[in-house]
Amino acid sequence: MNSINEQLKVLRLGHAATALEQQREQASTYAELSFEERLTLLLESEILGRDQAKILRLKRQAKLRLDGLASQIIYEEGRGLRRVQISELLTGKYLQKKQNVLITGPTGAGKTYLACALAGQACEHLHSARYYRLSRLLDDLSSGRLDGTYQKQLQALARKDLLILDDWGMEKLSPDHAGHLLELLEDRYQTSSTIMVSQLPVKEWYNMIGNATVADALLDRLIHNSHRIELKGESMRKLAQTGQVE
Repeated sequence: MNSINEQLKVLRLGHAATALEQQREQASTYAELSFEERLTLLLESEILGRDQAKILRLKRQAKLRLDGLASQIIYEEGRGLRRVQISELLTGKYLQKKQNVLITGPTGAGKTYLACALAGQACEHLHSARYYRLSRLLDDLSSGRLDGTYQKQLQALARKDLLILDDWGMEKLSPDHAGHLLELLEDRYQTSSTIMVSQLPVKEWYNMIGNATVADALLDRLIHNSHRIELKGESMRKLAQTGQVE
């Protein structure tokens, strides 16, 4: 057994080693299983363990602002959330189809929580994700222009299966920022998915971009073939404070 365990460690099959130890300790439970059946259980344990480790790593790398859980999404009447739509998004089909999700609504409506819940579920499906406040990301890209890391930054962002851009529309985009965002969305267009979160209705996004040509190109790549969620109602923070929601 010691020799086998050492060999499993050399092969980096730690989860299988743990499962083998369990089989040894509970020999009577596995006594009637064939060699092939016991080997299958070991390999399944290794695959499951690796998947769970990858999910934890993906969630850590996503740097989500909130620990949003799909099971904790509140579908109260008047919120603008449709169970059918959210259920479909939680399956991750939009990621396979390289579609975007646009979440709008007033302050405290739960936009960021919903975006993070969708991103967390994407990680559960072994997709890479990354959360950013849009203004900070655009500032980082501007800095990248100066220190020569701009293209490297864009390439790293393009590789993410899902990108969450929060607080879009808090202020009008400068020409430089509009250009950065256009390049970012151009790189990701029909190759990956983006969740855009904003207090402004989608119809007002055009006015947040000074250059009409850039606005047309940017919004075409963002809005085309996207899923829209328009949250409504009172602030969820306010309702939580008054005890009307948990």
